[in-house]
Amino acid sequence: MTIESTVPLHRIAHSRTGDKGNRLNASLIAYLPELYRYLLEQVTAERVAELFAFRGPIAVRRYELPLLHALNFVIDDVLEGGVNGSLNLDGHGKTLSFLLLTLPVTVPAEHLHPAHKADSSLRSQ
Repeated sequence: MTIESTVPLHRIAHSRTGDKGNRLNASLIAYLPELYRYLLEQVTAERVAELFAFRGPIAVRRYELPLLHALNFVIDDVLEGGVNGSLNLDGHGKTLSFLLLTLPVTVPAEHLHPAHKADSSLRSQ
């Protein structure tokens, strides 16, 4: 029997982001190659659009990068006009990667680092 845990995405992946104008480019890279399949299955363009809905994206596109065990998301119109058009620097690319990494995913507990298994914020399902 496989025990699964629902954890924040940052437990299995890391992110890099950038911004160009009003477009956010966010990559998501699995820590281990065997975790990539969970990114593919659970981190869809639709879920990312829901996560960023409060920022009003008009489009979210997902690109798969299997040789890197990564996904890349291009999210349009979430940067309040872009760095040059907004006084809100906290709402731009670099900080939005932390929002992406809060997305919950379900993975077999055996794929989690032992310290993560003991984390009281995790609940087995």
